[in-house]
Amino acid sequence: MAELHFIQGDLTEHSCDAIVNAANSSLLGGGGVDGAIHRRGGPEILQACQEIRRTQLPTGLPTGQAVATTAGRLPARWVIHTVGPVYSTSEDRSELLASAYRESLRVADEIGARTAAFPAISAGIYGWPLDDAARIAVHTVRDAPTQVADVTFVLFGEQAYSAFTAVA
Repeated sequence: MAELHFIQGDLTEHSCDAIVNAANSSLLGGGGVDGAIHRRGGPEILQACQEIRRTQLPTGLPTGQAVATTAGRLPARWVIHTVGPVYSTSEDRSELLASAYRESLRVADEIGARTAAFPAISAGIYGWPLDDAARIAVHTVRDAPTQVADVTFVLFGEQAYSAFTAVA
């Protein structure tokens, strides 16, 4: 079981083995955390994502799944890209959100990461209510079988930080 930590800050500045990116299925960059990771990490990340699209995932990364690339210029060895679900009031997509965290940890284990940093997946532009996103994230990571020893939730803003620490 990984030891959990919570900090308010910029995920792209966090030093660890693997930074988790709340990506979109195209893997080709976007807004929010995804855009920040691609901008700060440099073109190496985009090139790696393009190669994955060309060779492994021609239609994109499915929601709830994860894949690793280089971290480029980020203070990490790898970026683990995962696609969280868009929040829906008419369909329970909680399992897909939990899967994004579990699959990220599975990929971290495959690449040998001992430390990992997560954002609040799906809690930005994908509209997931922050308190529920925090509950799912913390419980899923806490319960996931993993060799990752240390997981840090790097949360942007006081509201996200408060929601996550309230669950811890």
